[in-house]
Amino acid sequence: MISLLKRIDAFATLGKILLENGKKDIPQSNNSNIKRLETAVYEAVLHNGWFIEPNVRFMLTAIGESLSKENIEKWIEPYRENLEISKSTKTVGVVMAGNIPLVGFHDFLCVLMSGNRLLAKLSSDDNKMLPIISDILMDIEPEFKDLINFTSAQLVDIDAIIATGSNNSSRYFEYYFGKYPNIIRKNRNGIAVLTGEETQNELQQIRKDIFMYYGLGCRNVSHLFVPVGYDLTDLIKVFESDKEIANNHKYFNNYEYNKAIYLVNSTPHWDSGNLLLIEDSNFSTPVSVVSFEYYSNLNDVNRILEINKEITQCIISSDKEVKNSLTPGTSQSPHLWDYADDVDTMEFLTNL
Repeated sequence: MISLLKRIDAFATLGKILLENGKKDIPQSNNSNIKRLETAVYEAVLHNGWFIEPNVRFMLTAIGESLSKENIEKWIEPYRENLEISKSTKTVGVVMAGNIPLVGFHDFLCVLMSGNRLLAKLSSDDNKMLPIISDILMDIEPEFKDLINFTSAQLVDIDAIIATGSNNSSRYFEYYFGKYPNIIRKNRNGIAVLTGEETQNELQQIRKDIFMYYGLGCRNVSHLFVPVGYDLTDLIKVFESDKEIANNHKYFNNYEYNKAIYLVNSTPHWDSGNLLLIEDSNFSTPVSVVSFEYYSNLNDVNRILEINKEITQCIISSDKEVKNSLTPGTSQSPHLWDYADDVDTMEFLTNL
């Protein structure tokens, strides 16, 4: 079993390399790992039309920043006693999603940091970068070589499973993997609560929470709460200011399709030219569509969010009266201790 200190140091070193590759303009480097990851970035962009380079580099930066030694130490502190105990290594199967770049990295990190063996099944949409990152990690700390495996086959000979997918795929996961200790994730949504007092900068940050990764992530804002009487005009102007998003033909095709459906069905909607707003209480929306609903007081909003916590991934608001809310613009930069679906992955893994 790799010592805890070695695990911490290896991932902290990896974080520095990811940060370097997160830069828009990478200077010429003799570091072979930086060169290899740079090649993987371009391969990922060519392979998946949703993975544009700025978004891939944003993810590398977000992960790199989270992997500072200080952050890792803070994150593992509640589990340190278990992590330092020498015990039998379990094989943990991980079925990774592919909706946004490197969305499975946190599970990769948790399995290895917990001292277990990873057997990962990558999504075909996102299979270029994580194998290279794992090679870099093994170069940093060779003892990881016996603990990392990727497969395209069905996961067998495992002791536990972590699987991420849609509400539909979760039924498949539960059928095949229900006999194992498991974490099975379903669809979740990002929510933003506006008060009407937001600054232009805060509105721009909420735009980022909506548009980053074209809204494909479970942490992307797909639903807004706005106060009764709220004027949507300023919000529409903020959305209009993002000229780049409509340049992606995959996104723009979704926008035009949904717009046509609303026009044919005479569905009332607001159109910013790159995003459609509809008044609806449904948190989940198609790509290029954000729903909203009016509220009279924040107590009502907190009550609704509590009722719907099982389908909510994160909440964005500049008003701290909104319970468990994050600062606008931070939805896609979670800390290591911000667990998907609010399920403590490290607690699960350290207690296998």
